[in-house]
Amino acid sequence: MMTEQRHNRYEKARIIGARALQVAYGAPVLIDTDQTQPILIAAEEYDAGVLPFTVRRGER
Repeated sequence: MMTEQRHNRYEKARIIGARALQVAYGAPVLIDTDQTQPILIAAEEYDAGVLPFTVRRGER
């Protein structure tokens, strides 16, 4: 499991959306799940903490 990082709701939506698109185009699923819809698969992967996404926040 990767280090858990807190994301705000916009970052979470962007990560799940990007991952759902990958799954829809045939990317391998990273967890065992009974879900068939890419958005639900991506949400489960996010909750499991297995997504290899990093968020780069701009300097303020």
